[in-house]
Amino acid sequence: MRIAVSAFHRSVAVIILGILLATLDGTILNLALPGIARDLHASAAESVWVVNAYQLAILILLLPGAALGELIGYKRVYLGGVAIFALASFICFMATSLPMLTIARAFQGLGAAGIMAVNGALVRLVFPDHLFGRAIAVNGAVVAVGSVAGPSLAAVVLSVAPWPWLFVVNIPLGILILMLGWNALPRNAVAPAAGARLSMPDIFMNTLMFGFVFLGVNALHTRPGGTPAAGMLALALGLVGAGAVVGFFYLRRQLLLPAPLFPVDLLRIPVFALSICTSVASFSAQTLAYIALPFLLLDGWGHSTAESGMILTAWPLAIVVAAPLTGRLIGRYPSGLLGGVGLATVAIGLGLLVALPAHPATFDVAWRMALCGAGFGIFQSPNNHTILGSAPAHRSGAASGMLGTARLTGQNIGAVLLAIIFSQSEAHSTSGPLFALGLASCFAAAGSLFSLLRLRHSAQRF
Repeated sequence: MRIAVSAFHRSVAVIILGILLATLDGTILNLALPGIARDLHASAAESVWVVNAYQLAILILLLPGAALGELIGYKRVYLGGVAIFALASFICFMATSLPMLTIARAFQGLGAAGIMAVNGALVRLVFPDHLFGRAIAVNGAVVAVGSVAGPSLAAVVLSVAPWPWLFVVNIPLGILILMLGWNALPRNAVAPAAGARLSMPDIFMNTLMFGFVFLGVNALHTRPGGTPAAGMLALALGLVGAGAVVGFFYLRRQLLLPAPLFPVDLLRIPVFALSICTSVASFSAQTLAYIALPFLLLDGWGHSTAESGMILTAWPLAIVVAAPLTGRLIGRYPSGLLGGVGLATVAIGLGLLVALPAHPATFDVAWRMALCGAGFGIFQSPNNHTILGSAPAHRSGAASGMLGTARLTGQNIGAVLLAIIFSQSEAHSTSGPLFALGLASCFAAAGSLFSLLRLRHSAQRF
């Protein structure tokens, strides 16, 4: 290792704090949306775009951010993302209208994309080979906690302050990350691929492809009675179709490039492609389950808000415990096997939740939730390790970008499927949430199969 021990520890702190900052803000506003809509004189549907703008900006900018990191350095993109994120947080705090807040949130998503796009590449750059597996495990646990801890943190802040203060904590934390990372983070260890460049046509088509698809799937709403809104359905299908058309020409163009923005070169590596499929399936399952469970606990099984909150923490807590332990197994056992076992455990845990009787005891729900979380922790670290480790060193940025893209794609698939399920079920019934958990179990089982298929390629080295 070329950097000093003290710089190494500062680098670790920067990586952990930065990704925690970006993932927390993906969900921290969910609990505050009613208050935001009321204070800014907006409808509930309009206020949702405060969340959507953030997610959309990240999705369309992850791969360009990763490519930029390969060209000018992961450190510059990461710290630039942190600086943009902190500045946008201040603008969010000062926002006096919904359009201003939505634009600021999109600007905040730009910063988060810079952080997420190169996070995995920085982990690979900073940590020596013998610690890489454990580092991926810790990083994955931080991402998991950040993704689900937003509402809990929001509840604490909103109990003592109005919603604009949810953004204030980002500012001093962002400044701290910049101060620590300026001297601690190393420069890229290898030169970019020959002929690599960032072209505007590629960025434009990438934006259109992901943007059209995101807007299309978010338009897939139906009326409470289950009858599709014909005009909205046509718009949604048109947007998704436009995204598919753009994607066809975009991906054809990528096949001809030495270092494509959308890394089709990496997807030619079988173990990388299977790992991406595993990730998409797993995050679809997690999102389906984690959004459906509060409805099931509160409306279906009659648990109190306090009990439901305690039960829901069993999943991320189990990830925090299981992920670092699994990090020690990476290299000793094939990642395909670990991932397959982990996601099979998630599928079993979700199936056991579906099989529970009406009004189950708190403990009976909690241990099944913990089983799901432990399985997810067992899967995630080896899978992320394979995605990052199977790519050539000069394509670490592209692998890191695809890691985040797969996660967001899976989360969007899960959210859209859940919206369709809920639109077809009766309010306050258990049928919709239970069906969603069953579907989540199927996604986890599919992810387990994808992971086990990697065993055929375990002897390959990249």
